[in-house]
Amino acid sequence: MLHALLRRLIRVGSLTVRYANGREETYGDGTGTPVTVRMSARGARRIAMNPQLGLGEAFMEGDVEIERGDIWDLFEVVGRNQAQAIKERLPGALGLTLKRARAKMQQINDRRAARRNVAHHYDLSYDLYRRFLDADMQYSCAYWSRPGMTLEEAQAAKKAHLASKMRLQPGMRVLDIGCGWGGLGLELGKSYGCEVLGITLSREQLAIAQKRAEAAGLADRVKFELIDFRDVRGKFDRIVSVGMFEHVGVPNYRAYFQAVAQLLTDDGVAVIHSIGRRTPPSGTNPWILKYIFPGGYIPALSETLAAVEDVGLWVTDVEILRVHYGETLKEWRRRFNAVRPEIAGLYDERFCRMWEFYLACSELAFRYGSHMNFQVQLTKKVDALPMTRDYMVDAERAGPRGMAHAAE
Repeated sequence: MLHALLRRLIRVGSLTVRYANGREETYGDGTGTPVTVRMSARGARRIAMNPQLGLGEAFMEGDVEIERGDIWDLFEVVGRNQAQAIKERLPGALGLTLKRARAKMQQINDRRAARRNVAHHYDLSYDLYRRFLDADMQYSCAYWSRPGMTLEEAQAAKKAHLASKMRLQPGMRVLDIGCGWGGLGLELGKSYGCEVLGITLSREQLAIAQKRAEAAGLADRVKFELIDFRDVRGKFDRIVSVGMFEHVGVPNYRAYFQAVAQLLTDDGVAVIHSIGRRTPPSGTNPWILKYIFPGGYIPALSETLAAVEDVGLWVTDVEILRVHYGETLKEWRRRFNAVRPEIAGLYDERFCRMWEFYLACSELAFRYGSHMNFQVQLTKKVDALPMTRDYMVDAERAGPRGMAHAAE
């Protein structure tokens, strides 16, 4: 079964599979980096029966061993063939309808489910994340604004890019929805003079963010709380959310943007940064859903903007970042592999293989699949911002010190 599947799907590249019965087969046209995989009988059955779930599980359990090349080389072969494979497996109208219905059931994400899903991924050890993220602990797409940047420089550029779209002034109240370990909120408080409330559902992230605020002498200006976005009260001049919208779930989109509208001041500005897909709404990869991000979903821009329109907000700017996350994941994967023995000491070999697969297949989605990032700027008033985008470029080039002047 697997041989027939691979023979049909692998048209380009060079993939050799050594099966448990001693049979060896090569697929593709021989171009690119050669990859050789040894596969147990159990691994072959898993992949043949359910490729999207089975390949990851087989790799995690050691039923797939890469003897020539590495996990990324394998995914690059998959990626080069992905466009044709997707075309051949494209579901009909009924199949797509059922897939979307099943996806919505997986994304209920009420308050209890949201906390449980966040804990599954973000309450892993801080010692894990600090080993492969940048020094500021940015766990989202960096902004590679020029060639040759380090990860630290690209993540700093991401924060400046977001700040330029918020048109900040000292003293503004800013809500950071999904604040992570606090890096963006601390930057907005320290460099831009804002009063920041960062919210999260991760107890591990909350503890680290609060410690960082105390250590930086910013605890009076930058505060972090364990609270659901649906329970926040008050008014904010600016709202920013980075890498959190993917965890909201389609059934909650209207509630999310309704909260944004209610929490913004009349002349306020919100900037939402999220992974997105260029294709119509679909489902979440079953392996990612089961092992990495339960309740997670990559939104299409169409369903996102439909929810925005429903609550009456203005969409004042949309930017699509294409390969930026691919570059970010490549660097995370490089750093992860450099300290892999240390991470195995924190967890175990199965965990390391799971994360190797996660980082590589995520990079695949941005380089060969349909994934990208979008940044959507929202206001309540049509004239809350200047008529042209020049102020963004001016503010980004001027930096924090010049931003207050640019906003006048």
